[in-house]
Amino acid sequence: QDAFVAFHVNKVLVSKYLKPLQIGELAPDQPSTEPTKNEMLVKDFRELRATVEKMGLLEPNPLFFFLLLAHIVLLDTAAWLVLFYFGTSLLPFVFSLLLLTISQVQASWLQHDLGHLSVFRKTKWNHLLHKFVMCHLIGASAKWWTLLHSQHHAKPNCFHKDPDIDMHPFLFTLGKKLSVELGIKKKKYMPYNHQHKYFFITLPPLLFPTYFHYHTFYIAYTKKYWVDLAWMLTFYIRFFYTYGSLLEMKALLAYYFIFRMLESSWFVWVSQMNHIPMDIDYDKNLDWMSTQVQATCNVEQSLFNDWFTGHLNFQIEHHLFPTMPRHNYWKVAPLVKSLCAKHGIEYQCKPLLTAFADIVHSLKSSGELWHDAYMHK
Repeated sequence: QDAFVAFHVNKVLVSKYLKPLQIGELAPDQPSTEPTKNEMLVKDFRELRATVEKMGLLEPNPLFFFLLLAHIVLLDTAAWLVLFYFGTSLLPFVFSLLLLTISQVQASWLQHDLGHLSVFRKTKWNHLLHKFVMCHLIGASAKWWTLLHSQHHAKPNCFHKDPDIDMHPFLFTLGKKLSVELGIKKKKYMPYNHQHKYFFITLPPLLFPTYFHYHTFYIAYTKKYWVDLAWMLTFYIRFFYTYGSLLEMKALLAYYFIFRMLESSWFVWVSQMNHIPMDIDYDKNLDWMSTQVQATCNVEQSLFNDWFTGHLNFQIEHHLFPTMPRHNYWKVAPLVKSLCAKHGIEYQCKPLLTAFADIVHSLKSSGELWHDAYMHK
């Protein structure tokens, strides 16, 4: 299946685990594609996948990722050196915060690449460096991220299947259909008609300092990810030892909380611009390409946008080919766009600021739909 092919780099290795589970071949008279799926689109996408492999677009460029890691480590080091050489007054304090925030966000984009096995040809090297970047440089569990993010990629924007939209309905109401359904049932956990306003002071600044902090440790502990927990502790030991030698406890805690808030805001705006404004509904069991493109949109390419978003401005290409190294997204984009045009699938690409604004617009629209259904007698 297309999802299986998309997620697994080493097909031979995985086949060894699957072989004992095989119960037989599909009967010759049985259709190989379910009725809910577009058979011609499935065929054309598989041809595109074969073309991508022949073009070598799944092959990583080691220098590209080495330079990414180098600039992350340099920024991380510079953040501490600023306080060490210039003292802890307001100006160096703020400048140091900005350097560490940039380093942390760029590290989160790099761990995303490693988690998708797109940095090294060998899976084990991706896993090893993933633990270094995610656990040691960021302080979160690599396996926790993989567990949640794989579910998101399998069924993006599908309610009850994509953990990224679990904020519905307890914090926000999302999507047209789900919002109307919630209103008809007279359910109200928050004042959803104002959600486009309280979004600014909830999800962006607080996702990392509150929920992610708790959840990554909770999952790592309950699922016994002991190696991840050990790696994560090295981050906190390093941070509180190095910065604790320069800052008093109150200033140290303030520094930590502020950079987590800034990091969270950057991450949330970028990660949600591709999905929240798109179709959010129950799983319709569509073919792989339709499932991904209907739930995903792109942002225009530029050197700044590529760097600022970790190439998540090519979210459509990333979702179709999750193991593709990000430096090749721009090469496959015209082919994907052409295939979308052939099958009448909308390929959305917008300016960065428009993408940010669309998050707010979609939340306002969903809130109004809920309110109208809720107030209807």
